[in-house]
Amino acid sequence: MKTAADILPGIIEFRHNLHRIPELAGHETLTQKAIRARLEPLNLEVLAPFLGTDTVALLHGRRGPGRNVTLRADIDALKNTENTGVEYASVHPGMMHACGHDAHTAMVMGAAEILASRREEFSGSIRFVWQPGEENQSMGRELIAAGALENPKADLVTALHGMPGLPIGMLGCRTGAIMASCAHFKVTVHGKSGHSSRPHQAIDPVLAASAMVVELQSIVSRRINPQHAAVLSVCRIAGGDIANVIPDEVVLEGTARSLDPYDDEILETGFREIVESVARAHGVTVDIDYHLGYPVTLNRPEATELARQVIRRTFGEAGYTELPESSMAAEDFAYYLQRYPGVYVKLGTGENCPALHNSKFDFPDEALKVGIEYLVEFALAALR
Repeated sequence: MKTAADILPGIIEFRHNLHRIPELAGHETLTQKAIRARLEPLNLEVLAPFLGTDTVALLHGRRGPGRNVTLRADIDALKNTENTGVEYASVHPGMMHACGHDAHTAMVMGAAEILASRREEFSGSIRFVWQPGEENQSMGRELIAAGALENPKADLVTALHGMPGLPIGMLGCRTGAIMASCAHFKVTVHGKSGHSSRPHQAIDPVLAASAMVVELQSIVSRRINPQHAAVLSVCRIAGGDIANVIPDEVVLEGTARSLDPYDDEILETGFREIVESVARAHGVTVDIDYHLGYPVTLNRPEATELARQVIRRTFGEAGYTELPESSMAAEDFAYYLQRYPGVYVKLGTGENCPALHNSKFDFPDEALKVGIEYLVEFALAALR
């Protein structure tokens, strides 16, 4: 029977190797190759890819039929230039593992290696999922739609994510909303170009777009219950090339987030109403692209309580914290939790750890063992 301490050196090396070869959503071919190669000696049922770069593997317990527990990791990287200075830094220019997906991948692999050596201890099955395209692509939704968590159907799902600011050795979760929804929007404002000295002969999309940016903030301040969390951010404004020419069009892009599916509807309805009414007032036309990329990540009560019990039993009271608030970031594990009971858990990466998506972020190797042990003990507790 293997332990986390036994496999840790190999898992650290595996993570470092993944860190060197970050790949963007849907293009994780080298990452997939590394995952599948490491699975070969474990004698698991490795399935054919559902989406091209995913890996799904099943471990069957030897105590007979039973429930299925699914452990999920995301595998894609980000467009970012690494500035960590580590010797295993990215060799792919403009790409890096700035969100810790290399570590998520390695921890689920570590859990697979340990649980494969303990298959005599449980009934049912454990599914290991290495999912592509979490960053801005929501490929978790596609993987579920393709049937990756069926046959056998997942009875319980869990996933980990590194959390800067939380001490290493500590895990945290909460019942209900733990991560926000995230809708992406793009508005193209069409006007009529003209010289800046003769604005009356133009139809100014810059002025119209500016009015939209201001008015959109009234959705959260006046339409959303003030006791609810929601945020709408216009993050990109683009239009024009010359300082003395009013352009033909301006593009606005950003996100809208909430912790309540009902508020998601209010945000979208208010967004469309305001953009269209401001457009009419300014005599411009608009093209609106507004779509919900991620729903709210909602932890189920029973699964969350099981996670609490597992963490406290494995790491003691000092190893668990009840997260006092939800994050307004988003995560496509939300799609798993819409369909299957489960829990999303935060893993401490250190109080002084750089923020996620930062060019200096590197998942600390010291936290890997904690994550692996949580995944192993959660799976065994659910199946025994």
